[in-house]
Order: sequence, then C-alpha cells, then structure tokens
Amino acid sequence: MADFIKKNIYLIFLFIITLSVGFLTFLTFIDKGLIELSDKNLQLLLIVNIVLLFLLFIFIFVETNKAIKNDIDKDGLKSNKKYITYFALFTLIPSLLISIFSLFLFSFALEKYFDKKVTTVVNNSYELAKNYVEEVRNKIQSDIILIAFDLNKSKKFLNENLNEYKRFLNTQKIIREVDEIHIIDNKKKLLFTTLNENQIYIPPVDKALNLVLDDDRPLKIINAQDNRSAAIMRLQNFDNRFIYVVKYLDKAISNYLAESQEAINFYYRVEEKSTGIKISFAIIYIIIVSLLLFISISIAIRFSSRFFRSINNLIFASTAIGDGNLNAKVPEVKTDKDLEILNKNFNLMIDRLKTQQEKLIINERHEAWGNLARKLAHEIKNPLTPIQLTIDRIKNKYSDQINDKNQDSFNDNLKIINNQIKQIEKLVNEFSDFARMPKPILINNDLVLIIKDNINLLNQIDTSIEFDFIKNKDKILLNSDKEQISRVFLNLIKNSIESIKEKDQNTAIIDKKISIELTEDDKHIRSIIKDTGIGFKNLKNDIKDILNPYFTTKKDGTGLGLSIVNKIINDHNGTIKFSSINNGAKIEIIFLK
Repeated sequence: MADFIKKNIYLIFLFIITLSVGFLTFLTFIDKGLIELSDKNLQLLLIVNIVLLFLLFIFIFVETNKAIKNDIDKDGLKSNKKYITYFALFTLIPSLLISIFSLFLFSFALEKYFDKKVTTVVNNSYELAKNYVEEVRNKIQSDIILIAFDLNKSKKFLNENLNEYKRFLNTQKIIREVDEIHIIDNKKKLLFTTLNENQIYIPPVDKALNLVLDDDRPLKIINAQDNRSAAIMRLQNFDNRFIYVVKYLDKAISNYLAESQEAINFYYRVEEKSTGIKISFAIIYIIIVSLLLFISISIAIRFSSRFFRSINNLIFASTAIGDGNLNAKVPEVKTDKDLEILNKNFNLMIDRLKTQQEKLIINERHEAWGNLARKLAHEIKNPLTPIQLTIDRIKNKYSDQINDKNQDSFNDNLKIINNQIKQIEKLVNEFSDFARMPKPILINNDLVLIIKDNINLLNQIDTSIEFDFIKNKDKILLNSDKEQISRVFLNLIKNSIESIKEKDQNTAIIDKKISIELTEDDKHIRSIIKDTGIGFKNLKNDIKDILNPYFTTKKDGTGLGLSIVNKIINDHNGTIKFSSINNGAKIEIIFLK
C-alpha cells in the first residue's frame, strides 16, 4: 500500500485538491462555504472544477497507460490483457450504473425536497412560531394599558407610598403574568419596581422612551437577542412618569423561531440553486468514482501482473526446456505463496532434469570411452608380450657378441625399449581399469575415516604441506562403495599435492596448504577441497573439459583420473564442481542423501 501511495503521490494530491474544490463548490451553492455566494464566484468555481477534473482524467490515463506498459506489455501474454480488460469492465459498468442511479436518486430526492407539501409545512412551521411570539408581544401591549389604567385610577390610593406602590406592582405582575414592572421618569431613572435587590434593572433604549414622551399610546419593544419582549407607556395622571413592563419569552420558542427563520432561508436558497447543487454533486461523484475506478484498475493490473508474470516465466522456461536449453530458470519473483512454491519446484525439476541429463551423458560417454579403452587395451596388450620376449632374446643372443665399446649403448637402448613397454603396460592397465569399472556396492561408510586415512597416506609424499581437516560431525555416513569413494579423495588430494609441488618449482615462496571441509545437513553431504597450487586459471578451454576422458594438462598423464572420479561421484548420486580461487583451486563435491 505504501508503495502504491508513493508511486501515485501526485495523482492522490490532485485528487484531494479536486475533491476539496468540488465540496467547496457544493457548500458555496448552499451558502455554507468560505466563499461568498454569487454568480461570478459560482462560475469561477465550476470552471476550476472542470479544469481539475480534466487534469485528473489525464493523470489517470497516463498512470494507467504507464502501468500497462510496465506490468502487462512486457509480459507479453494476451490472456493477461484480456483479464485486465474484463476486470476493468466489471468495475466500470457497476460504477457507471451506480453513478447514474445515485444521480437520479439525488435529483428525485431534491425534487421531493421542494415538493409543495414540504414547502407548506416549512412555511407553516415558521408562521406558527412567529404567530406565537407576535401574540406574546401583543398581549404585553394590552397588559401595559390595563396596568396603566389601574395606576392612573389608584393615584390617590398610592399617594407616593413606596410599600403601597411595590405591593400594587407585584399584584399587577401576578395578575397580568408579566416578569418585570417598572415606574421610571423621563431620564429612565427607576422610581418603583418589582425587582428584588439582587436583580439587575435594564432600562429601555432612548429611542423608545423618546417616542412616548408626548404620546399616550403604548410602544412595543422587541429584544430578540435577550429573549425579551417589553412595552413602555406614559402615565397620564402622573407627571413625568412612565410605566415599563417586561416579559421574557420562552427560550425554546425563541430559539425555534430563529432556527425556523434560518431553515426557511436555507430552504429557499437551496431551491434557487438546485441546478448548481446537482452539478456540483455530479462533479464530486464523478471525481470519487474516477479515483475508485483508477484504484480498481491499478489493483487489477498489479494483481494480474503478479499472477501472470509467474505463469509467463513458467511458459518461457518450459519453452526453453522444450528447445533443449536446460540452463533456463524461472526467475524468483515476489508473488503468492503457492506460485512461489510452483516456481521453486519447477526450478528443482529443471535442476533434476539437468542432473539426469548430465549423468546420462556421462554414462554414455564413459560407456563409449570404455568400449574404446577395452578395444585399445586388447589391441595394444596383444603385441606387448611378443615384443617383450623378442627384447629378451635379443639381449640374451647378442649381448655377448657386442664389443665393450658398444655394450653400454646396446644396454641403454634395450633399457629405453623396456621403459616404454612398461609405460604402455601402465596405460593399458589404466584403460582396463577404466573399461571394466565395476558397479558400486553400497553400504554405509564413514567419510570422516576415509578422508583421514587418505590424508595420512598422502601426507608422506610431501611432509611440508599442511593439511587442515574441518568437519561439523565426528561421524558422517554415506551409502557408498568404500573403495571407490576412497579412490575419489585419493585422486583429488593427490592432484592438489602435485599442483602445489608444481607451483613450488616456479615460485620462490608459497604457502603450502590443503584444507578439506566436510559438512552434513538434512539433504546433503558437502565436501570442499581447497589448495594453494596452480589452480585452473591456465586452462584455455572450459574448466569442465578436465572431466572428459583423456583430457590432461600433465606431461605424463593419461587424462583418465578425473574422468573416473566423475564417474564414481555420478554413480553415488553426487556432483563435482571445479573453480579457481585466489592463489589456488577449489573442488566442491555434493552428495544427495
């Protein structure tokens, strides 16, 4: 997910801006946004919306096209593109249907919102609250007239007595159901009141008092902010006295009136801009659907490429194998666990096929060379006995007849012939050994003991060479033919000794060392032999050629030693690998358990 966000950061940023402008346009249409509601502002917002939406579509097209090129086209399978197309269509069609249905439903709901019955209910609700408040205000106007009438009538009774005034005003307050009654002068000074000492007197505004200075009619005073309704009137029978009556409105009713006024204003504002609201809603919906569609297609592309890339790799690898290329491998890519297992097993199958092919080739090669060696050994061995007998006769018959001067030359020539005959006999014997190599008799043998015995035996050739034997277990058993496996390590260690001795002849100072590492795990037994000899860097051909029969780099070698080693290892379900390292050579043998 983080990788997806990182790759599409600019697209996501553009989407957020476009969506924000779309919502701002919607809020502006209903006069709830930060921008003032005006035709100019609305036109500007719609133009910005269209431009951003166009840029969003371009970005989506570019990113989708890029994803298709990177993740689909390079894989080259038609089925990949087909599934992507299906996935995109299955996402696009429902999205379009839902979009059309939602827009229709929104339009239908908006029309119902402005239905005549709804309009009537909205208007009536406001009118009811308004009439209630108006009724309260009209009542206080009538109450103040009655209170003023009673005050004028009781002028003599009251007689400027504070207690009487207060008792009279409190009685009027209870009878008339008002909250405050005040007697004030033309300076708004409080003369008599129903307020207690801890209550605060709020005088009327100057404008209201000035209106009733020379007028005997009562004046309504409306203070909507403080939920107060009041009335003021001049007392005719008193000089410079005015009655000021206050009644507090029900707070819930007052709030309801304000909310109703706001709601009805909003209602008619929305009705007036209903077309623009539909457009802005459609823009917002298109923006969201476009991004969701892009995300769906991107997920489809990534899922398809993740799935089909493994299948494509399998197809390419199987095609290469069909053409005979067993070096083909399925690339290890991060995908579903099952596909990773499939890829791994396919590569293991290729490795096994390659191993079996190599074994088959080795067996065929050894069989062919064995037949040749058998025939050569037979053809060469037949004349060797007559030649040896003839040499003996010549020596016995003519040895006495040759003078002393030529006697040494005669003996040297016979000696040379005998040495060459022995060399031919040695070659014939190796041919015979190679030709009639028996099948291994497999039993469990301890490789640790076999290697130690060979080290002790071969260490006598050159005691200056240091041997380092490393093992991860004291006993490592291999189902093998002891004589043949011993021959393998004898031949390889002997070659390492000879390589070090050859290097020693041409180099002043060298580190004479042979290390043998033997390890065992659940599936393999691995042996690594490293020496500080001449290595394989001087080989002109492929390093694998040293395993071919009769291929040798030694002056007196027959080229059969490593070939026999390879045959033995192959018969024991193993592989051998040669490589050059710094100042030496490395030989790795792996036996499958």
